[in-house]
Amino acid sequence: MNERAATGLAYAATDGAAYDIFLGRWTERLSQPFLDFIDPPDGALLDVGCGTGSLARAMKHRWPERRVCGIDVSDAYVAFACGQADAEIDYRVADAMKLPQASNTFAAAAAQLVLNFVPDPRVALREMMRVTRSGGVVAASVWDFRGGLVFQRMFWDTAAGIDPGAGQVRDKLFSGALALPDGLEKLFDESGLERVRRGSLTIRMDYASFDDYWEPLLGGQGPVGTYAAGLDPDLRRQVKASVRAAFLSGAPDGPRSLTATAWAVRGRVPQRR
Repeated sequence: MNERAATGLAYAATDGAAYDIFLGRWTERLSQPFLDFIDPPDGALLDVGCGTGSLARAMKHRWPERRVCGIDVSDAYVAFACGQADAEIDYRVADAMKLPQASNTFAAAAAQLVLNFVPDPRVALREMMRVTRSGGVVAASVWDFRGGLVFQRMFWDTAAGIDPGAGQVRDKLFSGALALPDGLEKLFDESGLERVRRGSLTIRMDYASFDDYWEPLLGGQGPVGTYAAGLDPDLRRQVKASVRAAFLSGAPDGPRSLTATAWAVRGRVPQRR
């Protein structure tokens, strides 16, 4: 992504492998209920802001006969996605606000966990509608940062008790318009999409240990990674110790399973004149 986010946060997207360990394993898990929610009609499919390719791969695995395309503004993420096994997926480096595909090309266009990191999500949504045929589905999901993302709340709330700077980043991230329960739905309603519907999707994020939770945060990806990578070593040690105590919660180190909820919204492209 490498863009100034709608929340005012910079999203570092420089290392596909680091992102895949940090979040890609969970976007892969989220993609299954998201595809159930989208329920696209027959035809080609587009993954907007594909990252390292979780949703695009899930589309191709579920509907191998369909054409699947994925776009992301990060060269590093697209290169990583292209290096995966699914050579039949058409990945391109492109801006979500200026899609390279022709109008009326896809049966469905979906954006998983990306619209809140696009400078103008309204423009991106209009582009998704443009490339989707009449009667096709446009869908998006965003994390429920404020109420449903345990692994990040644990990090940010703990860090904010030590470092006021963490509280400032958390507040920007968690108070963005699309992070609110009705934010994504309002965006879709205002776009002119028809039969707009909102859902709530919950997965579990399973960690083998505290190190499995902590180390991926240091890869420098996304707001968490940008914050953690920029900490002074002494402050990072303090934050790590406090986050570890929150992760352990009085029990020995070992596996933990944390819930993660996303808001999902879909709508139908109206008949064009």
